[in-house]
Amino acid sequence: MIPPATERFEIALNTFAGQITTSVEVPTGFVPVTSIVPFMRHLGEEAQALEVKRSVDSGKTLSCGKGCAACCRMLVPLSVPETFALREWVHALPTEQQARVSARFAELKAQLLAQGLWRQFSELCDAREAPTDDALEGVNRDYYALRMPCPFLEEEVCTMYDERPSACRELLVTSPAEHCEDLIHNPVASIPAPVRGSTVMGLLWQELTQSPIRLIPLPIALEWAERHEHDNGRRWKGAELLDHALDKTWRFLSSSSQGDSKNAEADGS
Repeated sequence: MIPPATERFEIALNTFAGQITTSVEVPTGFVPVTSIVPFMRHLGEEAQALEVKRSVDSGKTLSCGKGCAACCRMLVPLSVPETFALREWVHALPTEQQARVSARFAELKAQLLAQGLWRQFSELCDAREAPTDDALEGVNRDYYALRMPCPFLEEEVCTMYDERPSACRELLVTSPAEHCEDLIHNPVASIPAPVRGSTVMGLLWQELTQSPIRLIPLPIALEWAERHEHDNGRRWKGAELLDHALDKTWRFLSSSSQGDSKNAEADGS
């Protein structure tokens, strides 16, 4: 099979942690929105690495490590592109592993139905307007109070680490690891994420489809992707999709930079 033709782009972006320089090969033909997910994750990790270095250089210590799965009881939001990518990844798993994942999702759904949270998740996904921060905070706290492990967690180890959502990649802390055992009552110091992939890809999907910004809670992601599979059939030119993604990234970085400047002015006044 002849591989698809691609174009190579050299990219440089300035973040509050420093400049990111990278390159990407983009198909010249039409591609699904899921094709942008690996690039956005890479971009976010490049930016995060700069922020981690800056934190370490200032004397802070990163507390996160393998086997520390306290954050795997938190509610993880996915953008629509990530949601479709997750479903595709699960469908590509060996049959036995798919069955284990499906069983854990079914168990999680049963618990959430019993707690009344499943309905709230569904309403958030189908709302005509983006949920308020207060609404999200309430749902996050109710979910975290249940201490239910992520369906991809086995023996306190992530089984989808290389494919984990942007929100998981962006949560890194420098406060003592034991504080993470109770994230509601303990003060936790996190490393800022210069590029929030879920937010950027949410804005990208909003622009491409002229639909509301949607952040899909992980427990409902596979069912949501199944119901909206027709949307995953849409295609865009590779270079145009990259251009839209970079535009949303630049706008996010500009907005973050302005927010930092205002906070600095407020602190200095």
